[in-house]
Order: sequence, then structure tokens, then C-alpha cells
Amino acid sequence: MTTTSRKFQSLAHWGAFTAHVEDGRLVSVSPFAGDAQPNDLIDAWPEMVYAENRIRRPSIRRGWLETVGRGLPHPGFGRGDDTFVEVSWDEALGHVQRELERVRSQYGNPSIFGGSYGWSSAGRLHHARTLVHRFLATIGGCTGQVTNYSYGAAMRLLPHVLGDMAAVAGPVTDWPAILENCQRFVAFGGIAGKNWKIHSGGGGLHPYGGWMDKAAQSGVSFVNISPLKTDTANVIEAEWIQIRPGTDMALILATAWLVHARGKTDMDFVNRYCVGFDRFLAYLQGAEDGIVKDPAWASAITGLSVEAITGFAESLFDRRVLLTAAWSLQRAENGEQPYWGLVALAAMLGQIGLPGGGVAFGYGSMNGMGAPLYDLPISGMSVPKVPGELKIPVARIADLLLRPGEPCEFDGKSFPYPDTRLVYWAGGNPFHHHQDLFRLREAFQRPDTIVVHEPWWTATARHADIVLPATTPLERNDIGGSSRDPYLFAMQKAIEPVGEARGDFEIFSALADRMGVGAAFHENRSEEEWLRVIYGRFASKMAERGFNPPDFDTFWEAGHVRIPDPEGGFNLYEPFREDPAAHPLATPSGKVEIYSETVAGFGYSECPGLPVWREPTEWLGSELAERYPLHMISNQPEDKLHGQMDASAPSRRNKVRDRTGLVMNPADAAARGLADGDVVRVFNDRGLCLAGLRISELIMPGVVCLPTGATFNPISDGAGGLIENHGNPNALTKDIGTSRLGQGPSAQTCLVEVARHEQEAAPITVLAQPPIEAAA
Repeated sequence: MTTTSRKFQSLAHWGAFTAHVEDGRLVSVSPFAGDAQPNDLIDAWPEMVYAENRIRRPSIRRGWLETVGRGLPHPGFGRGDDTFVEVSWDEALGHVQRELERVRSQYGNPSIFGGSYGWSSAGRLHHARTLVHRFLATIGGCTGQVTNYSYGAAMRLLPHVLGDMAAVAGPVTDWPAILENCQRFVAFGGIAGKNWKIHSGGGGLHPYGGWMDKAAQSGVSFVNISPLKTDTANVIEAEWIQIRPGTDMALILATAWLVHARGKTDMDFVNRYCVGFDRFLAYLQGAEDGIVKDPAWASAITGLSVEAITGFAESLFDRRVLLTAAWSLQRAENGEQPYWGLVALAAMLGQIGLPGGGVAFGYGSMNGMGAPLYDLPISGMSVPKVPGELKIPVARIADLLLRPGEPCEFDGKSFPYPDTRLVYWAGGNPFHHHQDLFRLREAFQRPDTIVVHEPWWTATARHADIVLPATTPLERNDIGGSSRDPYLFAMQKAIEPVGEARGDFEIFSALADRMGVGAAFHENRSEEEWLRVIYGRFASKMAERGFNPPDFDTFWEAGHVRIPDPEGGFNLYEPFREDPAAHPLATPSGKVEIYSETVAGFGYSECPGLPVWREPTEWLGSELAERYPLHMISNQPEDKLHGQMDASAPSRRNKVRDRTGLVMNPADAAARGLADGDVVRVFNDRGLCLAGLRISELIMPGVVCLPTGATFNPISDGAGGLIENHGNPNALTKDIGTSRLGQGPSAQTCLVEVARHEQEAAPITVLAQPPIEAAA
């Protein structure tokens, strides 16, 4: 018997790869030849395409079919525990159509929540977030989302201070400029290499290791200010400053105080390029509150000695300094403050806009941050604007569902939450990203109907009513790439869809046709026709730069095209530095706003018009620490992208006793009588989860680290409550906004206690199928 073998180019957020197919079945993958340091996470594809937890047919929750599906009221419970019934596509789409029409007519379009959050697909056509919002816009709109979980607080703060989001979203000062010019690279939260495995939109290059090798030879002095030594690569031998989580702002303020006290403030820069320094200086000197923000004050808060704080501050004098912070630093209560404080400190040092100096955020938070300025021009379908459409901060989903009619204050505005009757979710997994998942589970009981598109039975799919099986990138054609990478990739369909899965574009096109708005949604273009349009836009924009890509058919056959490298290094805010009159910032003053009249005018006590220290409700210096004496960090996993591919072998191999590994200092483990490999109970007032213990000296005492990514697995505790069984830290994290300004997530503000789990741990059940009744 002859075996037919074929190869197809494809792309995921964790890298480009070639799919090897034999007799129509995916058998292996190999990394993109142009990537010198490919990501081994691509190896999960052959297993996951055919995984046990693939959703193979349209499925409807039994309790919904017997109530809302029959025109009866929703009883307010059942999601996450019920059996699903497989149905035909026609029946499933009919239910979705009727529910959309019912909710629109009875409650209005604001009662439809268009849920989607990032990382859905590297492809630009089959980008679920775009497609769900485009579809809902064609039927009158919905309540949507703004900002993100990654750096949502900074997204609202930095435009007030620096005029835009470039310092956190990019492009930021690139590594060539840093390695040539920087002398002191200060990283609050480090520059963790594990995060460079992931690239929003996918990519052909993973250059982090190469940059770190060059950094080790460059003479740049690195400092990692973090509870985790692993937040920087070993090769650069960074100085490790072990700081109490949530207290970075106190160190920043004490450093700023000492800079000025030692006469090191660049007053020429401050006077020419900034506004509001006098107010900030008065705060540092305690003019209003009587508290001088000096090293002695900061020592009591941070746990660092006065000598350590003074030595750190002095290390910044008379050097080219780049100040940065990981995105995770602002994912905490008052998370706006350390970012604002670092901008103010960089201004005092006179570094903003200098080659390899100044301030920028997110190095090590994602692949491509600090890459040369490629600016690959790639975009998919557009989303029509709906006048008056409400968009809530992305991290306020549970509030939206639980508090209809109550006000939300956000970035100087206030609006009531609408009464959400239908959630339509395609792309992303809120039961990974959101905080206080038991509260989110409660919130998900409230709407009449929840519709979800998914390839796998994620926790979100398990908490839905109508689940539509979506294809993976290997089961459709697409085009993908990232603005931070030089490659545009053809994502070639390698295999036929598993089961009855359909692409999101196909699903929404069918619904739009049924509802009489097909032409507005798909514009009477097929998948291939749209891909040619998308590529045509790219080619036209590149031609304007003097580069002429090949025609579409040549590109598709080759599988990729590489755009030229930019010339020279890129330094953030360099034009502003050279001529602030000709290149002003987009702030009201055109300058760096160390004090913002706009923010002050909002009247937010927790986030006033200048960078300040605000004590969080949970930290190691609070009274709550007497009950919960460990600060829990919940960072990104190294074995997957967020919660994606959690059922794969690479993810399972990295678990401890089938659960996420909780990292703890040996002294803390010894004090609790714990041994490496124990199943432990991690708990606070919000909940309890089980994890596997990893003991390590690479984390400071008093702090534990439980990475995110485990599929939410709530089980009964035998007393009417629930336990999260899989090691998902968001069963414990706090669901409050960073402040009324940014309303970002506050996951890093979390105290816990840890104890051995004495009973036999229950098996993990969420990496397989939920209870399903086969179609008749």
C-alpha cells in the first residue's frame, strides 16, 4: 500500500512550523527552517489536533434544552456540571439565531455581550475576536470590551503621561540600541526568557537567547528586582534584588528622593520636557502628608535594607540607564503607580529619548518586545463601528454579569452595566484569564444563554449552553504574522476538519445568511478571495516602502515572504528628545506629565494626579498576612501559552502529581513540614486549590509562585463547597480593578496559606470529554 506524504506551512502564537501529513493525517511537525531557536511547544500539534477533548459535534447543554430552548425561564444554575447533547449543525444554528433575535427584540443589543479575548488564532482571517465583533455589528452591535489582561492598567495610564501606549505595547527601544548604548538595565519583574516562546500573531524568529548571549558580552549591567531569580536568564548574571511583592513603588520613590537629595536630578531635562515635577518633588519630601519618601521609609515597606536601597539608587547615577518593568508588575492593586513612578524617575535622570536609555515596559513579557522595528503590515477583516456601543474594561466581566444597573467608573467616565442576557464567546478563555474563578462561575450562571466556539472542551466551553466545534489552524487556510517579526506566513490547510468542526468564518457566514445580513458580513467573498484581499493590502503597503513582494500564488506556494530588516537601532521618544516643539507628545501639555491635571480631575483617591505609594489591601505588611502569610505570584507558564494545549504531553510532563507546580522557598516548606512533590492545599478567603509542591532556593522566603494555565477543575469539597483540583491560581486571586483609572486585573495582589493535603487527591477530569449524549 502506497503512503501519500505531504508538507504544509503553518503558524501558531508559539512559532512557525511545517506540518507533515501522511494519508490525510497529521503525523509530525518540524520547526521553520529560518528560526535559529524554535519553540518546542509546536510539538504538541499532532497530539492536540486529535485529542480526547476535541469538540467533535455541535453540543447543547441538557438543562438549557429543557428550559430556555423550550421558551421557559433560565433557572440560574447548571452550567459547568450538566450533560451535553449532540445535535446537528442546522439545529444548533437555529437555536443561536432564535436566541439572538429574541434577546435583541426583548432587551436590545446591549444585552448581548460579545466576548472574546486575544490569542485566538495567529491567522488574520480566522481571527475569532474580529469575527465575533464584526458579526454582532452587522446585527446592530453588542456590549464589548476594551483594554486587555496583559497590560490593561498601563493602557489607560500611559496616554495621560506619555501621550500613547508605545512604551508598553511597542515599539520599544530595541536590543541593538540597548546593547550598544545602555550601561545599567533595571528590570522590575525581570525579563523572563520563558515568555519569549510566545509571539502574538506568531513569528518566524525567537531571538531572545541570541540577545541574551550578546548582552552577556556587552558590558551592560543588569538588575532583576523580583521575588524570583528565574525572572532573568542565567547567562547575563543579573544582580538579584529580592523585594516584597507589591512594594516596588516604595523603592522607586525612595530612589527618586535620593536622586534629588544627591543633586542628580537633570533639571534641564525636567524643565524642558516635563510638567508637574514640582508637585512630585513636594510629595517625595512629604510636604502634604508629612512622610519623607526616603530609603528608611521604603526599607520598612520593601523589606530591603537602607544600604541596599541607597546602593541601588547610587548605581543609576551618571550612567546611561534604561528602566523597565514586566507587564505583570501592573497586574496588581494600584498597578498604575510603579509604571508612572518609573516614568518620573527616568525623567529625573534625564534619560528619556536617549539611545538605549529612558523607560519602556514589557521586555521579556512576550517575544518581539525589543525586536528591530519591522512593523509588518498585516490586517484582517474590519469591525464596523456601532454608534453608542458600550465597551467595558476587559477584566470587569464578572461585575458586568453580576451587577446589572450598577455603575462602573473607568478612566474619568461612569456608566451602568447593562442587563446581559446572552453571551457570545469566540476566541479566548475567561476561565483562564479572569480572577476569582468561583465568582466568575457564579456570574456565568446568570445569562439566559451562552454560546461558545471552541476546538476543545475548555472550562469556558463546559460553562456554555450552545457549543459550536471550531477548526484549528491546520484545518483551514489563513495568513498570519506579527508586526514584531519579518515574516508573513501562508497558513495552509493540512488536514480535513476533525469531526464536524467548522471555521469561525464559515460559522458566522452561515448565521449572517440566516439572519439576512450575509452580504454585510462576508461581502460575498469566499475564504480564498478574502485571503487574496488581505495579501493584496500587505503587498500594497510594502510597495509604498520600496519592497515588492511576490504575487499571491507565488507566496502561497513558497509558504512565506520575508520583509527587509530596518536600518539602525530604534530609540523610543528620540524625536521628542531631539525637538519637543516639532515632535510633541500627545499629552495636553505636549510633554511628559509627571503630574496630570486630567487624571487629578477624575477625583480618584487611589490614583491621584501624580505617582504615589498606595498600600494594597493584601501584602506581606498587612494585617491579613497574619492569617495568610505567603504572597502568591501567578505568572505565565513555561510549558504552554496561557491555558492552551494544557492537555498536551509537554504540559502534562511539567505537572507535579498531575497538578501545577507551586514553587516555595525551602525555609517556608520546612516551617510547614512539607516535602518536594507533596500535594498541597493553597487557600485564602476566596477559595482553595490543590497543587504539587516544588521546593526551590530561586524564590525568596514569604513568597510562593503558582503559574497560570491549568484548566479550571472545580470539584465538591464534600461539605457543599468547591475545591479547584488542578492548581489554577485564579481560584484564589482577587477580582478587583487596579484602580478606577485603569480597571486592570489585580491578580498579583494575593495572600495565601499552604498546607499538605492529607486525603487522597481526586483525579483530574477536565482534560477529557464532559458527559455527552450522542446525537440520535
